[in-house]
Amino acid sequence: MKPSVLVFDVNETLLDLRALDSEFARVFGSANVRGIWFAQFIQNTLLSIVTDVYEPFGVIGASALEQVAARLKISIAAQDKTKIMGGLKTLPPFPEVPRALQQLRDADFRLCALTNSVQSVAVAQIQNAGISHLFEKILSADSVKRLKPARAPYEFAAREMGAQISEIRMIAAHAWDVTGALRAGAHAAFIARQGMALDALFPPPDIVGKDWQHVAEQLISQRGEA
Repeated sequence: MKPSVLVFDVNETLLDLRALDSEFARVFGSANVRGIWFAQFIQNTLLSIVTDVYEPFGVIGASALEQVAARLKISIAAQDKTKIMGGLKTLPPFPEVPRALQQLRDADFRLCALTNSVQSVAVAQIQNAGISHLFEKILSADSVKRLKPARAPYEFAAREMGAQISEIRMIAAHAWDVTGALRAGAHAAFIARQGMALDALFPPPDIVGKDWQHVAEQLISQRGEA
């Protein structure tokens, strides 16, 4: 039986980080720095997992922002750093997200969000995006003091949803998140938006779509065949 519990990544999967571009353009002179920063953010997150040194996701993000500023030889003011990091709480959903989530709910899937952000930020993000009513639970990897793609957050999500790890499906636009879920024993689905690609070193998930609507259609079709 295919999983009926769907676990959703948040940043760049449900919510659009491009909303921060104007701030990066103002502070750094180029909106492209937002992508450089987020890549550094994730790299530092992975380093924290490998070296087994836990820091809250927002702390890692703020440090990555300072690191990028130093690389670019730009002095970033404390208020600008606060404004950029605070902007994560008010990111808009991608346009197709609310409708796709509602379709999945209507198809009797159970939905929860699982993010590396601390619980207060996670809740604020989903509420401010206007989609909190679609989720059964909003979960933070901070609860287990291990960040995705380590195994513990996926197992935590399964426990919180009253399911076995093999009974959940992680949905993300990041290859590292999809691979982490698969390695933990979960199913996964990948949203292959522009600029996103799976890692050829690892087996792909059974569902891959160009956007949320495409992924939702496949999930619903697969559920109908079960």
